[in-house]
Order: sequence, then structure tokens, then C-alpha cells
Amino acid sequence: MKTKRNHIPAGHKYTVLKQLCNLIPPGLVAELAEQYGVDDKRRTFLPWSHAVALIHAQLTHAIGLNDVCDSLRMNAGVLATIRGATPPSRNNLSHANRERDCAMAQALYWRMLEHLMTQTPSFARRKVRRGFLRRFRKVIHAVDSTTIQLVANCMDWAKHRRRKAAAKCHLRLNLQSFLPACAVIDTAKDHDNRRAREVCAALNSGEIVVFDKAYVDFEHLFELTKRGVWWVTRAKDNLQYRVLERLNTTDNPRILSDELIELTVEKSHAAYPQRLRRVVALVEVDGKDIELTFLTNNLTWSAWTVAELYRCRWDIEVFFKEIKQTLQLADFLGHNANAVRWQIWIGLLVHLLMRYVAHLHSWAHSFTRLFTVLRASLWRRWDLHALLDSYGTARPPGRLRAAPEQAYLPGFA
Repeated sequence: MKTKRNHIPAGHKYTVLKQLCNLIPPGLVAELAEQYGVDDKRRTFLPWSHAVALIHAQLTHAIGLNDVCDSLRMNAGVLATIRGATPPSRNNLSHANRERDCAMAQALYWRMLEHLMTQTPSFARRKVRRGFLRRFRKVIHAVDSTTIQLVANCMDWAKHRRRKAAAKCHLRLNLQSFLPACAVIDTAKDHDNRRAREVCAALNSGEIVVFDKAYVDFEHLFELTKRGVWWVTRAKDNLQYRVLERLNTTDNPRILSDELIELTVEKSHAAYPQRLRRVVALVEVDGKDIELTFLTNNLTWSAWTVAELYRCRWDIEVFFKEIKQTLQLADFLGHNANAVRWQIWIGLLVHLLMRYVAHLHSWAHSFTRLFTVLRASLWRRWDLHALLDSYGTARPPGRLRAAPEQAYLPGFA
């Protein structure tokens, strides 16, 4: 007879929130505060307390300043054990978000990413790919952006349409480690291809970058080609070109055409004077076959490899889905641009810490479920490893059939 497993984790001298905050090296926040001049504007609210307050706001999905301040004040005694952090007043937290340079939060994120990758090299280890992508040894990057909706009537700095305001996060994701390599947070008024150069500036020769057709700028694409960077993108519907040669690099029936082309529009040809590769393939999207047209500067890959490379771009959509489903990017604690950037960068930091914890403890369930477990146990003195090891061990039941013959195709024994 099976006994019911006890899901109450072992006790710990620290709260779950403190165990998460302890992943940040002591002195790092103070060092960055001095570097960016934040320490000069601290008053009685230390930069470390500011960082802890915003981390707590993300993990609890706080919907306003009072929500954050009241919750921390009610747990002031336990909060003080997190390296002396103190609960803020509403005015102190609002002033800190508005006046302290958000570049400090950005630097904190990148320093933490570097620290965690150095401390645990397996955190950024190469992922095993399937099919054609196994043979690639160079890093594959995906570039895309996500829009964060804001309130137009109180955030004039972010207006990009008559009645809409939004911020945009332009991201370059390393598809081997599933960790960001570059991020730019700004208003949504700029088109994606205007940020492409900044996001792709650090790409090295031989690396591969995949992006959507919103980033198609032939002048920038030619710059990448001259730097030795391979790229794959979607072709725009109004692309004008001349076919130079028809290729046959694969017998895959889902490849409809594989051609070498040159651009015929004078301005486009001047921006990209070399030959391009145009591949048309049938790709399954939501259970239906859709004809998609790809462009690349690599002339030797098989046509199906080009399609497979673009398919792996979906990983960046998964990343955006993770941060939007878990982080607090809907209700902001301040209305000015600096406060919004503080909240977004600390949100990305919380996502990084959660990914690291999931890696350390081999979390096999969904990222959303991990967030739910952490949010529900922030002030508990539970061992984080034991908590994640013992929680959610149930597996879904096997598939049941009404009759055994349903498992066979008609006409076959």
C-alpha cells in the first residue's frame, strides 16, 4: 500500500526571500550605488533596501506603493535579517524610483548574470539540439522585441500613438543558454530595425543570428555579412528581386524553392550589393501548413536547415511569455521613465534568479509553477532546496482508452 508523501519541507534559519536575496553577492549593490551616484541620494533609504523592496514587489505582484510598503512594514523584523534591509515609506520608495539612476539596476542585472555564470558554469552550458541543428558549434542568437503596455494619460514620455503609451524591450537571446546577451529598454515609438545595430553590435564572426522581418534593414544586414555573421530572417511580401540560380540542396518535399537572388530596387541593391539566398518552405503553424519565405546570407546550408534555424527563433517568444506571465509588468509603482525602467530591470533580475534556482534544483515543472511556489512561501523559514525537491511530484495519469482496438488503425492487426 502506497503511503502519502509529506510535502512540508524542512525548516531553515532563513526565509525563502532571504535565501533568494543571498544569491546577490554582499557589497555588490553598494559598489554599484557608489559607481552610479545613487549613494549620494540615499537619505535614510539605503540602495540595498531599495533593491530588496523591488524584488519583493515583483515576487508578490504588488499593484502599488502602499501594497509594497505595508507588506514590508508588517514584516519589518524578518526583513531586517536580509542584511539590514528596512521597509520604505511611500514617499521614500517613490522618490528612489524617480531620482536614482536606473542604469544602476541595469548594471546590477548584467553583473549578476556574469556572477551566476561564473559561479555555476553549467548554468550557461550548451543545450542539446535536435535534427539539423546538432552540427552547429557556434552560438545561435534570436533577436526580437516585446511591448509593455503603459497608461497613456499619465505617461506622456511613452506615447507612441494618439491614445496609447508603451515601453519596448529589445532583446538578443542566446539560444544555447536561454539567457539574454543584450537588452535595450526604451519607448515603443522607434521601429525594431532602428535598434537592430545596437542589439547586434557584439556579435562575433561565425555566430548566427535569427530575427523576424521587422528587423530587415539591408544596410545593416550587409554590415553583418561583412563582419562574418550569418543571419536568417523572413522576407517581406513586397521584396523585389531577380533569380540568379536555382539550387537543389535537399530532397525534403516541404521545400518549395531554393534560389540565389539579387535585389532589383536601386536603393536596396546599393545597400546590399551581394547575392542573397531565398528559401520557400511549408512550415507547420498551429497544426496547419503555411508557406513561409526566408532570406539568409549563407549559400551552403541545406534549405531545410535554414527553415529549422528560423523555427528555433520561437524560443525567444517563450522567454517573453515567461517574463510577462510571472513578472509584475502590468502595474507600475511610478509613472516617469526612470521608475518604469527600475521596475523592468529588477523584474528581469528576479527572472534570472528564478532561472538559476530552477537550474540548481533541477526543477522539472513549468516556470509559472515555480513562481507560484516561491510567491506563496516568501516569508516561510523553509529550506529552498527541500521545498523545490518535495513540491509537485505528482505525475499526470497515463492515457486511457475505452477499447483496446482503438489503439490500432483500421485494417491492421
